[in-house]
Amino acid sequence: MDEGWLPRSQRAKDLHAAVAAFMETEVLPAEGAFLASLREERWRVPPVMEELKRKARLAGLWNLFLPELEGGAGLTNVEYAPMAELMGQLAFAPEVFNCGAPDTGNMEVLARYGSPAQKERWLAPLLAGEIRSGFAMTEPGVASSDATNIQASIRREGDQYVIDGRKWWTSGAGDPRCKVLIFMGKTDPNNPDRHRQQSMILVPMDTPGVSVERMLPVFGYDDAPHGHAEITFTDVRVPADHLILGEGRGFEIAQGRLGPGRIHHCMRLIGLAERALAKACARLLSRVAFGKAIAEQSVWRERVADARVAIDQTRLLVLHAAHAMDVGGNKGARAEIAMIKIAAPKMACEVIDMAMQAHGAAGLCDDHGLAYAYANARLLRVADGPDEVHRDQLGRMEFAKHRGAR
Repeated sequence: MDEGWLPRSQRAKDLHAAVAAFMETEVLPAEGAFLASLREERWRVPPVMEELKRKARLAGLWNLFLPELEGGAGLTNVEYAPMAELMGQLAFAPEVFNCGAPDTGNMEVLARYGSPAQKERWLAPLLAGEIRSGFAMTEPGVASSDATNIQASIRREGDQYVIDGRKWWTSGAGDPRCKVLIFMGKTDPNNPDRHRQQSMILVPMDTPGVSVERMLPVFGYDDAPHGHAEITFTDVRVPADHLILGEGRGFEIAQGRLGPGRIHHCMRLIGLAERALAKACARLLSRVAFGKAIAEQSVWRERVADARVAIDQTRLLVLHAAHAMDVGGNKGARAEIAMIKIAAPKMACEVIDMAMQAHGAAGLCDDHGLAYAYANARLLRVADGPDEVHRDQLGRMEFAKHRGAR
């Protein structure tokens, strides 16, 4: 799609062109080396990653996701969206530009809400790409789609907070460079306001009592060296100044964090779907069945056409949400964010599934990366809030617009 009509500064257009060139000449050609390194050792960061990061930073293609916060590129959501789409073509690509989750959300939390000391200790090395981080929110024992259900405890004892609980799907915790977690738990479980019971606190990974119990696979993929961990916290003690913003502010911080995170995921999913469609077309054009190229058979022309429509529809919806966030902030764009969180993963799953079918049996193995792409897309129908929650919220907002108008 020609995106020349987008409201972007010349600087943003130049950065987009630079990211596109860097992806084409540096990142995509490094896919083989990255995967080969992981086949040798799963939980070691492939050396090619640090080399790509060094090059991207020298090229000025760094921290592009951060808007007008310290260390960021100062781009609007609309300006950043096409760049995130380019990065979404490969699972490891966002990290190359220091734009990978969950670090992006954690950096925004620290930039917006962190104390000067917290920023110096944790934000600075995250902005520099020297360490990585995790976000410990979801729990196995409760329905975490309702964040107020969280049971993990954070209690004050003198000049420390004591943390107990079990978390899972803590993305990034398997990375050997993961040095800190942002942990969400209850400091005031009896507060009558259910949204003031929770707080967020910084927990260094090497704190006694923090134990990674296992890494959770998604459809058999361990997502190394990033990973999704189940972690127990047993009598974990951290200084009181590790609390972010203040007691009872956890839900507020979570809402501020998840809005940008959700749209970033959706932006990247468009790139993932585009690459799957490109692979499907190449395969269909190169294979012959029943005397003619598969691409010449009407059912496949129809499926490819539907995929093109679905991708472009979703792209426009994501850009609309990005504009709503730029104009009205995350809270003002709640409906638009809910819409894309419903639409983008569903679209990506459907397009990737079509691409897998186009490859026949080859699409089901790891030769073409489509099965892994599908696993990542399917995960995002649950991560950052399941489809059902976003549909419910969107329906409530829609009804609210029409009450009293009869």
